[in-house]
Amino acid sequence: MPMSEHFERRLEPILAEVAEHFGTPFHIYDEQGMLASVERLSAAFATLPFHEYFAVKALPNLTVLRILREHGLGMECSSIAELELAADCGARGEEVFFTSNNTTHAEFAAALATDAIVNVDDITLIDKLPGVPSVCSFRFNPGPERLGDRLIGSPMEAKFGLRRDQLQDAFARMRELGAERFGLHAMIASNVSTVQPLLATIAMLLALEDGLSRELGIELEFINAGGGLGIPYRPTDHSLDVHALGLGAAQLLKAHEERTGRLPKLFFEAGRYITGPSGVLVTRVINRMSKWREYAGVDAGIAALLRTAFYPDAYHHLTLHGDHGERPLQRIDVVGSLCENNDKFAIQRELPELRVGDLLLIHDTGAHGLAMGFNYNGRLRPQELLLRVDGSVELIRRREEVRRDYFATLQFEPDVLMAAGESAREPIVAQVS
Repeated sequence: MPMSEHFERRLEPILAEVAEHFGTPFHIYDEQGMLASVERLSAAFATLPFHEYFAVKALPNLTVLRILREHGLGMECSSIAELELAADCGARGEEVFFTSNNTTHAEFAAALATDAIVNVDDITLIDKLPGVPSVCSFRFNPGPERLGDRLIGSPMEAKFGLRRDQLQDAFARMRELGAERFGLHAMIASNVSTVQPLLATIAMLLALEDGLSRELGIELEFINAGGGLGIPYRPTDHSLDVHALGLGAAQLLKAHEERTGRLPKLFFEAGRYITGPSGVLVTRVINRMSKWREYAGVDAGIAALLRTAFYPDAYHHLTLHGDHGERPLQRIDVVGSLCENNDKFAIQRELPELRVGDLLLIHDTGAHGLAMGFNYNGRLRPQELLLRVDGSVELIRRREEVRRDYFATLQFEPDVLMAAGESAREPIVAQVS
């Protein structure tokens, strides 16, 4: 279900006071809910050599990352900024999993400097590595062997990973360069709500591990089945059964150990599953409009939550603060202020009759919410708050400001290059009659 009952029970009684104190809009996250997700995931894989690397891209907030790191999670990064966030929350060495794509020399150098596990996305990138990682992984793309989904796309069309016919050469080349420790990674789908696709990825990686051992004598230290663990965005959606996922993974790995004598570690890099349901975007109704349909204009927009405009069929559940069923239902669009018609959180959604001043809760924004924010139209990203276990509410990211943030990159030292052959030309002077 969107927004756990426990989160709702803790937030609803104080929400008006929080909105009055901090102002709207804001994302607010539930520390207790995030830790409960961590505990469920850890318990599901307790019988295995298992490690979770939180996908920093899901919620790149230093306070949240520090909490997750304190509870044993590693960090999955894909940029220099994310590597620095990981370092600032205390993750270094093999507690950092760096997944590259179209990677620059500087990004590889930053990953090597922190001694992260380096997950190479393309065979051509081997020659661009500025050094040999202590632990090297390759990302596998199964192509026609597997189906993808609407978020990541079909493997045949995806920009990620090595083909099957490239894998052995890639591992052999890295070993020649001096690499001694290896892993293998694949992520086929995103926001998966059933265990079968995830177990199929684990089985696929184990089969590839067996082939690498037989053909090259390389024993993988780990297999990484990626992220993709889904959450129920709609009230009618089912939750992913992580207990069943853990049981299925244990069966596959134990059978592999019995057959080969090898038991690689299992990694996941979940982000959405850990923090997604533990976040809501709180926004206030500032306009009621009647055009060819009914609209409620709110003080947030897709600059604060892009998913509804960016992904096909993306859905976020909406509830009215303080709603007890007294108001009649009305079919309505809930919209922001951007000069784009896709700036909508809900389209023809049946909601209690909304009024100016109402507080709306947009559920499941704890992952890929503010992280995907942007500044088009000069819209500024909102603040982030944290509902602590003890019931206090803490500011963990201030709202952006026009001069301090939006204009920041317009303040710089002058730097002008006169192109070769241009410097000798006479300046053009406009003739005014």
